[in-house]
Amino acid sequence: MFKKIAFLALICTFSFGFDYKLEPKKVADDIWCFIGKIEVPSKQNGGFMANSCYIKAENSYVLIDTGANYNFAKQTYEAMQKIEDLKVSTIIITHEHDDHWMGNSFYKEKFNSTIYAPKAINENYDESSKPRIFEILDKDEMKNTKVIKADKIVEDKTTFKVGNKEFEIYALKQKAHTNNDLIVYLPKQKAIFVGDIIMNDRITSNRDGSVIGTLEAIDFIESLSWNTLVAGHGDKTGKDALNHTKEYFTLLKNRVLEAIENGVEAGQITKVVTMDEFKDIAMFDELNSRNVFDAFRELEFY
Repeated sequence: MFKKIAFLALICTFSFGFDYKLEPKKVADDIWCFIGKIEVPSKQNGGFMANSCYIKAENSYVLIDTGANYNFAKQTYEAMQKIEDLKVSTIIITHEHDDHWMGNSFYKEKFNSTIYAPKAINENYDESSKPRIFEILDKDEMKNTKVIKADKIVEDKTTFKVGNKEFEIYALKQKAHTNNDLIVYLPKQKAIFVGDIIMNDRITSNRDGSVIGTLEAIDFIESLSWNTLVAGHGDKTGKDALNHTKEYFTLLKNRVLEAIENGVEAGQITKVVTMDEFKDIAMFDELNSRNVFDAFRELEFY
């Protein structure tokens, strides 16, 4: 009997893959988000670290970022079916980092959803590409996950309507979190989705970004009228949702510039600029020193 039970458990595990135990969080009227883990992607969390949000647009859902793989996307949709059984007509991807868009394959297969994305996804990836998530998760967990390119590339301000919702997508001209970041704004609902330009409850990764560009992007975000802000990572969605990122990058810029003015060189910058007041924030040990060093390289001729 014990062997039979163990065998059935193994079959269930193989059949259904990683169980994300997903619960959608309602952040505003007609908007639900699946809030990612504040940690590095791993087998233990199934690569679930980025926020993925559904917007009910009358007769369909619009989805902001599709997550780490096909299995995650399938489970988010099944969770949303319990709220209302609607198709996903439209997807908007905020930037090219793979934790945000490898779920495209599920929605394309099931609904042939129209995908809006920055040009970097179409230019930097093809069907043979294996982004980092393929190295982190097992082959079985990545089953059916494929690179699905955008149907519509966003390079300028783009406006459209889906059902009863109006959308504005802003393609940033400057490097912020990446070279190609999109901001999604719903003016009537006063809701904004900013991808990884903003992170809360954790230290940001600035490996592909810019301190100056991020601060400029924050100025732009603050120029829009919103009550709900969804970051790429973190569960704060109110008026304080961008405070952490703004404070971190402002201090990082000012301190690195001061160190440069005082003659500090690259090899010493992480010892001089330590950002210790953030040391208890998630991901500090993994990311802060790299952020300081990259800021030095960006700002040394600023």
